[in-house]
Amino acid sequence: MSEDTTLIFKDECYAIIGSCMRVHSDKGNGFLEPVYQECLEIDFELEGIGFVPQATLQLEYRGRELKHHYKPDFFVFDQIILEIKAVKKLTDEHRSQVLNYLSATGYPLGLLVNFGAYGRLEWERIANTK
Repeated sequence: MSEDTTLIFKDECYAIIGSCMRVHSDKGNGFLEPVYQECLEIDFELEGIGFVPQATLQLEYRGRELKHHYKPDFFVFDQIILEIKAVKKLTDEHRSQVLNYLSATGYPLGLLVNFGAYGRLEWERIANTK
């Protein structure tokens, strides 16, 4: 039995991670998340990558809108959520945050990128399997 190992949005992810690598190469680790957010906005614009930064995500429960909103760091290419961190190490809490965003939006893919790991850029693909 053969498994389909095709990655969804492979080219789009390549472009997004390329931008993240350029930002990391220039800024390294140690800055707060808003610095990386702003740098990525600039890089996405220069590279022609379609994105919406920190758009409000309205949540609801049983047909009623909740007062609490979420703001994913980026909606990219109208189909990928990009959540960035500047922490020592990614945790399951960060992964759950992306999964919640995917569940709330119905988007098929999220990228979790950490600029805070010493000496390297960390990133993970998280698929919406529901």
